[in-house]
This record gives sequence, structure tokens and C-alpha cells, in this order.
Amino acid sequence: LHQPMYFLLLNLSFVDICFISTTIPNMLVNIQTKTQVITYKGCITQVYFFMLFGALDDFLLTVMAYDRFVAICHPLHYTVIMNPRLCGLLLLVSWITSTLYSLLQSLMVLQLSFCTVLKFPHFFCEISQILQLACSDTLLNNLVLYLSAVLLAGVPFAGILYSYSKIVSCIRGIPSAQGKFKALSTCVSHLSVVFLFYCTVIGVYLSSAAAHSSHADAVASVMYTVVTPMLNPIIYS
Repeated sequence: LHQPMYFLLLNLSFVDICFISTTIPNMLVNIQTKTQVITYKGCITQVYFFMLFGALDDFLLTVMAYDRFVAICHPLHYTVIMNPRLCGLLLLVSWITSTLYSLLQSLMVLQLSFCTVLKFPHFFCEISQILQLACSDTLLNNLVLYLSAVLLAGVPFAGILYSYSKIVSCIRGIPSAQGKFKALSTCVSHLSVVFLFYCTVIGVYLSSAAAHSSHADAVASVMYTVVTPMLNPIIYS
């Protein structure tokens, strides 16, 4: 676990456990007790932690892509570049950024007013659903939500693409087929997790925009809130 790859994987596993714990235990209790009630404070708390660990997942996948880039393109300098201090710093920046992002979104939701007892067509408090049920003006909330989504999802995804473009260039320069296969095999797990994470999230929001069905939204959301974190340990194993 002192190696950078496994140190980052340990943190990804921890974040995945926390991410899935923000929604699934409450859902299972609701199924068992046949109640579908969540308090206002509970809903805001769920929004905060859901966005915190979702953003952390995104940042950790980006840091892991950089780790693979250094390992393949600069193997002789790997231990020097990916030293414990840099790994800790990257992890700290990821935590701080994610915390500030989720805190901003939660505080903005607290400023909204709601007319009556809300019927929430979902199995967890998703911020886009909350904004639709608010009685006050949500223009600023929507603007901040989509702008931050572009920045916090688009920039890390661009970083992952850049890292893998460099990795592909390095692999093409390896003379032996065995060397190319060995280099590629170290990236397969990470690529699979990145593909699952981004494809399920994008698929959820595209399908919800096209279908306009609350039931379809809830079913699609299961993909990135349950299925993806569940498959990550299997893929890395």
C-alpha cells in the first residue's frame, strides 16, 4: 500500500464505500419499514455527502490516470515523481475542492423555499429534482449547478484524455509486442472504471432529458449510485 497505485486505489475504495453509503442504507430501510419519508435536514445532508464523494471519485480517477502516465512514459523517474508527498498533496487538493463544491451546492439549496410537503419521485435526494420542486427562483442555482458540473467533470475528464493520449504515444514507441501488451495491461482496470463512471453518469442525464420520466430517472440513477461502485472492486481484483 506504500506504492502510489495501491495508495490511490485504497482511497478510491474508501470513497466508493462512502458514496454508496449515502443512498443505499436509507433506501433499504425504506423498503424494509415501508416508509418513504426523509426529513428536510436529512435530505440536505444526503445532498452534501452525495456530491462530496461523487466529486472525489471524479478527481481520484484523474489522479490515477496521471499515475499511469508517469509509470508508463517516465518509468525510471516514477518513484521520484510520484513520491508520498505529491500523492498526499493531490489527495488533499481533491478533498478540499470536493468539500467546497458540495458545501456551495448545499448552502444554495438551503436558500430555496418550498411550498408544502414534497413528494419526491426518487430513491434519494438528487439536487436537480430538488430544484424542480422549489417555489422560489432557481435560475442562479441551475447556473451554478451546470457551470460547476462542466468545470468539475469536464476538466478532470480532459486531464484523463490527455494522459491517455500521451500513454498511447509512448506505447506506440515500444518496439516489442510483449512490452506493448505489458504496458496496456496496467491501464485496463483504470480505463474500465473510467468508462463505467462517465458513461453511466452521461447516460443517466441524457436519458432523463429525453424521457422526462421520474421512474426512468430513478432506474437510470441506480447505474452510477449502485452498479458502478459495486463493480469497481471486481474490476481491480
